[in-house]
Amino acid sequence: MEGEFKVKIGNLVLTYNNFNDVPEKIGAVISFKPNYPTQPHTEEQHNYIATFVSKLNQLMERECQQLLG
Repeated sequence: MEGEFKVKIGNLVLTYNNFNDVPEKIGAVISFKPNYPTQPHTEEQHNYIATFVSKLNQLMERECQQLLG
């Protein structure tokens, strides 16, 4: 997934343009801005957009893992 994903690791705020490049352990999610397909959206694009919440939740879980150890 392409976009702009900012996370805090240690004292640094790092920006990633590909969701898959974000490390497994992060300190905090700063921003989550996936690229939306241009309108009008096809059903396939709507299904893709529906995955954004899941991807954000994945980042927040990584954040929690860092807090736990």
